[in-house]
Amino acid sequence: MSLNPEQLKEHCEIILQSPRIKNKIVVLCEGAIPDIEGRRSPQAYKKMEEMPDANFYKACVPRWWREKLPQFFNCGDRASVINTYFKLLTLHEQDTTNSYLEPDRLFAMIDLDLHLQKIDDYPFPDTEAIFCDLYEKSEVRSQNAALHRIWITGLIHKEAYFITPELQSIFDDYPNYPMYQNNPLQLNSIYMDMADKISSDPDLKNNLNIQRALDRINHCLNCTDLDKLQDSWKTEFKNTSDETRKHQLIRALLTIKKVKNEKQPEHDYWEKIKPPADWSGNEKNFREQLSLEIGRFYSRQSSDVKSHIPFFFKTLYEFV
Repeated sequence: MSLNPEQLKEHCEIILQSPRIKNKIVVLCEGAIPDIEGRRSPQAYKKMEEMPDANFYKACVPRWWREKLPQFFNCGDRASVINTYFKLLTLHEQDTTNSYLEPDRLFAMIDLDLHLQKIDDYPFPDTEAIFCDLYEKSEVRSQNAALHRIWITGLIHKEAYFITPELQSIFDDYPNYPMYQNNPLQLNSIYMDMADKISSDPDLKNNLNIQRALDRINHCLNCTDLDKLQDSWKTEFKNTSDETRKHQLIRALLTIKKVKNEKQPEHDYWEKIKPPADWSGNEKNFREQLSLEIGRFYSRQSSDVKSHIPFFFKTLYEFV
């Protein structure tokens, strides 16, 4: 969802005038914006953190962070998140008396994606420049973290963090065991299915995206085209017994291959994760509840440079 100028202004004014953000860190993220009968309202925004995206990041807040928790706001698509960030700063500066915002405590978290998103009037010209400055070999560059107010995921989408290798134990212990292709979910099966479709992925086959993707992972696999990348990845993953190397290969895959793709269902692996046969509820709600359990998992992790989301919150906490 992209916001037109009028919608953007209304959206920002509601955020600025919300007492909930007073003395708080504000985090803008991608996701649907709530409305009532087609119109945004302050009442609807009170439930913002119960919606996917904002709800997931809220669940990731570290257990040790007990006071002045961040306030999360869905802002539409990636471009609209960026536009909201700058519009909030502009409107606040124009009329500080009608704003609860503290500009130094305003942040955004957007998806890396494959497509480049330009950013005007910001120290980094586009999303790829942020990624290259903020991450190296799938780890956060800790010395650069404080330079960023617009953060970008180190993996391709937020949903990529839903299937990282360390989560297998979460799925194994989940009361309603998630299913994938009619079998109990094993993440290695998803990784192999994703790898099988590298060379046929429409997003990856875009000429600009091919080189961008290859550049991102050349520290792990140095290939010159998608066919070689697909073959090399599968061969190494099948044959290596080194768990560290396997995790490196998985991280590389999740940096370039989408986990969620609503426009191309055959490439949408998150949607293929289903509840067990005896589940009587809504399938979408099942995945939303599963994502919250994953968020709670991240809330318990140490803020290591390999743990992108916990490190993000560690950086935020310095601004409390």
